[in-house]
Amino acid sequence: MKYLAKDNSKCIQCGNCETVCSKTYFKEDNYEKSCIQINKEGDPEINVCNQCGECIDICPVVAIKRDKLGVVRIDKKICVGCFMCVGFCPQLSMRQHDDYIEPFKCIACGLCVKECPTGAIYIDEKSDDEARELKLDEVFRR
Repeated sequence: MKYLAKDNSKCIQCGNCETVCSKTYFKEDNYEKSCIQINKEGDPEINVCNQCGECIDICPVVAIKRDKLGVVRIDKKICVGCFMCVGFCPQLSMRQHDDYIEPFKCIACGLCVKECPTGAIYIDEKSDDEARELKLDEVFRR
């Protein structure tokens, strides 16, 4: 299962990751519309979805599912915009913006990885066993 891993100690708070994300998915340079967010006050802290899947269980209309690669995705055709997933995300990485009815999140596309000049963000994978364990946890939580 692929996900974005991070090394906060390498982050220089340049904002390249936020820019490429918001420009790619929302066609504008607006960090508030980026699936990845960088704390710019004090020490750098990269906030991005780790694909834990907690949001899957909380969604009342089952609009959030894990795809074949293990990435947690929101089906915008099913989502009713209740934002329960935003409120219950343990990583605080499920995003919302007043311009959009549905929440949005990182899908581990890797564009930010290519833009990061220091390697603070990188694609990593959980082993099949770790991924299987996450999926089993989802089944038993329902």
